[in-house]
Amino acid sequence: MSNELLLLTGMSGAGRSTVAHALEDSGWYVVDNLPPALLLGLVQASDSPRIAVVVDVRTGKYFDDLSSSIKELRGAGINYRMLFLDASDQALVQRFESTRRPHPLQGNGRIVDGIIKERARLEEFRADADQVIDTSNLNVHQLEKRINEFFKSDGASGVRINVLSFGYKYGIPVDSDLVLDCRFIPNPHWIPELRPKNGQNSEVSQYVLSQDGVSDTISNYAALLKKMSSGYLREGKKYITLAVGCTGGKHRSVAIAEELAKQLSAMNNDFEIEAHAVHRDVGRE
Repeated sequence: MSNELLLLTGMSGAGRSTVAHALEDSGWYVVDNLPPALLLGLVQASDSPRIAVVVDVRTGKYFDDLSSSIKELRGAGINYRMLFLDASDQALVQRFESTRRPHPLQGNGRIVDGIIKERARLEEFRADADQVIDTSNLNVHQLEKRINEFFKSDGASGVRINVLSFGYKYGIPVDSDLVLDCRFIPNPHWIPELRPKNGQNSEVSQYVLSQDGVSDTISNYAALLKKMSSGYLREGKKYITLAVGCTGGKHRSVAIAEELAKQLSAMNNDFEIEAHAVHRDVGRE
């Protein structure tokens, strides 16, 4: 019986194939488009240490068996994690149009009609997922990198925190578990010599981190996350996405995300906290 089971699902066009290939390259045994009723039998028959199973609406009416199949896994004492891939309707429509392929649920309607139907069918699984990744603004290589970051330390007994900087003008990331608003900090955008740079630049970082109240905010928030992480871990949630936002996602949020990730990774705990910073909107302006 496998040591690890990952259920990979989500919206059609959100990148399931890319993730499946990335997992396969990392040594996972990947089964694509499996009818959910076969899940328990596959796991019991396999001797692979890590199995990833792609389950989605392509199986048609058989997809309706997923809820009962998950109950079977739990009843058999098999632990699993669920990774859900999502994207905005606009991004999904553009992807289907670019490939000139129909959405599996659109029938005689429009692509957006299929997307609406699929969101309704997947609603409960998105809510129960251990990790949700919004791929709207990720290309293939960026998505592969995210997957490698999430699963490179699967054997660890701690928590991985994805500190994601973003700009409010581009929308709050849909895959965020927590949101930290940095718009209380003076904006480097209004300083001519700092405007073209971003928060990874030392001058911008020093400016942001030296502002009144910022140091205390970061240290206090890191301490809060440490306490929350122990609870998350106890409840079986090993992956947390903290979204850190400012107006454009270029200066303040980037500098804060970098510093928060650094402080979280350096903390002494009874369990490991591995944090890394990712910047969604740098370069979009």
